[in-house]
Amino acid sequence: MVWIHSYRLCQVHRIHLLLHIALLFRFPCSSTPEQQYHNKHKSCCLFPFGCSLQAHNGDLTVRPTCKPGFSEEDYTALISQNIMEGQKLLKVKFSDCPGNNRIRLETNNLDFKVRTDGTIYAAHQVQIPLKQTVFMVTAWDHQTLERWETMVRLLVGEKTQHNGHKQKGKKNASTDLAPQPSDTLIPWRQPQNSNGLRRQKRDWVIPPINVPENSRGPFPQQLVRIRSDKDSEIHIRYSITGVGADQPPMEVFSIDPVSGRMYVTRPMDREERASYHLRAHAVDMNGNKVENPIDLYIYVIDMNDNRPEFINQVYNGSVDEGSKPGTYVMTVTANDADDSTTANGMVRYRIVTQTPQSPSQNMFTINSETGDIVTVAAGLDREKVQQYTVIVQATDMEGNLNYGLSNTATAIITVTDVNDNPPEFTASTYSGEVPENRVEVVVANLTVMDRDQPHSPNWNAVYRIISGDPSGHFTIRTDPVTNEGMVTVVKAVDYEMNRAFMLTVMVSNQAPLASGIQMSFQSTAGVTISVTDINEAPYFPTNHKLIRLEEGVPTGTALTTFSAVDPDRFMQQAVRWETSWTKEVV
Repeated sequence: MVWIHSYRLCQVHRIHLLLHIALLFRFPCSSTPEQQYHNKHKSCCLFPFGCSLQAHNGDLTVRPTCKPGFSEEDYTALISQNIMEGQKLLKVKFSDCPGNNRIRLETNNLDFKVRTDGTIYAAHQVQIPLKQTVFMVTAWDHQTLERWETMVRLLVGEKTQHNGHKQKGKKNASTDLAPQPSDTLIPWRQPQNSNGLRRQKRDWVIPPINVPENSRGPFPQQLVRIRSDKDSEIHIRYSITGVGADQPPMEVFSIDPVSGRMYVTRPMDREERASYHLRAHAVDMNGNKVENPIDLYIYVIDMNDNRPEFINQVYNGSVDEGSKPGTYVMTVTANDADDSTTANGMVRYRIVTQTPQSPSQNMFTINSETGDIVTVAAGLDREKVQQYTVIVQATDMEGNLNYGLSNTATAIITVTDVNDNPPEFTASTYSGEVPENRVEVVVANLTVMDRDQPHSPNWNAVYRIISGDPSGHFTIRTDPVTNEGMVTVVKAVDYEMNRAFMLTVMVSNQAPLASGIQMSFQSTAGVTISVTDINEAPYFPTNHKLIRLEEGVPTGTALTTFSAVDPDRFMQQAVRWETSWTKEVV
């Protein structure tokens, strides 16, 4: 049968006195299994924080040396899945030495808090989603900034008789389990009784060994001890195989072949590898298998050692001016390499600054969990503010600014134009002049003002004549550069028919006005066009006559009469006549 003993990761300072000194002063030895091994040699001296020898009045005494630190490297407690607010869970013990009152205790899990006496309790009602939850308790000296850490593991299950944490120097009665043939005992890391073991056919189900990442050592650090109860009869050699032992990455874990103590040899990085699966073997001196191999699952406990990283440092988004509060703008995203199932990897967002702060300093808000940015206030007006620069911060530890790590990114929000400004004439009346009988002549330029985005459908003007030109003599074309309306003659006008035109014109945009926006009364204007008279040549109503006459007609005989018309009826002009003949013989 294989026994696996669990040890705290911190080094217990031992001073092995010489055998004759130990016998002389009869230093007491503790009764843990490891210390009983030393008792056989009568040379152990085990104090929680080391030993020192001092001579007083000729007597050699042993006095403990104070060294601040947690009594255990990790604590474990069995809890129910549902925890009520304020419920006490366990108590960690920290020795801060007499006279040192600068130590402050805190946890890295927002669901749990720790009092100054080390009592850990639920900060609010908590439901444990998994079989266990693991977090760290940190003690730090606010003057020297020195820090100490211990790990707390809460296991979900039925309550057993335990005191919530391992007690140094005491041997729990439930640790020594009665040997059962063909069974393998599991490496519970806190004293457990047999109710804490779960049978599955003929094998014991082995819970994982949890190792916090980024440990500062010293290395190697002991994890567990594997021992076969046959080692009292024969010499046993222990070994481990698997990734992290004899497979790459090599020698992350090692085992003392004689004592069965298993170690981690260097700091772990959960982001590099989150778990390891090893197999432990026990053979005799001839290499014959003494015990069946057992599976060891080692999980690297996440520490908050990675900041959230935004996918982009600059995000670009847009929103229509005049948008209602709650309008979606854009989404920013930050990833955290830490464990997303713990607070270490739970990222929350917030807006740090907004520039400019007009018309309000809080024009936008961000969903703390999704990173969606939406409008929160009315008043977006592109004609006043065309662009906002928003600094967004992502913080892990569920957004706790005291404990979490943070990063920032920039969100540039462009306010897009909508047609909320109708075009308006700069004058109420315009005038022009056109010579009669001319076409494709610009007779007047109409100027308008539009505050919308230039050279966009919301700005481009469209002109039309709504009255005063029933015969269609004029049209209004838009200058693509200046947006002016050019009144152009497309059908010749006759001074004798129309000396002037009184046009009524209207201007609009290529795009329709936004909902709720009405046309301005300044979007219509009057255009007066005067027609100038041109000296036109007289013309014959009948420009061809055929005259027949007999030969021998006397000179001076009237053959026919021609009449000519002068179009310039309003001009007093003399008409002169000239003749030219074409003789035809019939």
